Amino acid sequence: MNDEFKKCIEACYLCAAACDHCAASCLQEENLEMMRNCIRLDMQCASLCRLAAQFMALQSESARPLCQLCADLCQQCGDECGQHQHDHCQQCAKACHHCAEACRRMAA
Repeated sequence: MNDEFKKCIEACYLCAAACDHCAASCLQEENLEMMRNCIRLDMQCASLCRLAAQFMALQSESARPLCQLCADLCQQCGDECGQHQHDHCQQCAKACHHCAEACRRMAA
């Protein structure tokens, strides 16, 4: 497995962990209504990141299209999280945007 694969797999797992943490932390926030979309995207992004990482590790032919989908969702999640001032949202946005970049390179 080449370095690009390893970097992307690592970015996916770090992003999934950041999204899980963000979703759990958002549930503790006062204004839950405002965090609804953030939580929804966090959960979807975490699942897709783990799946993409697994498919890359399995050297599946479906890994590239999955990485493209993952890049799109990571971008969307990162943009949403980036709108919130909470630390967990800002950290999640950073992890999502980093992962989106790594997945775009893999999908290319």
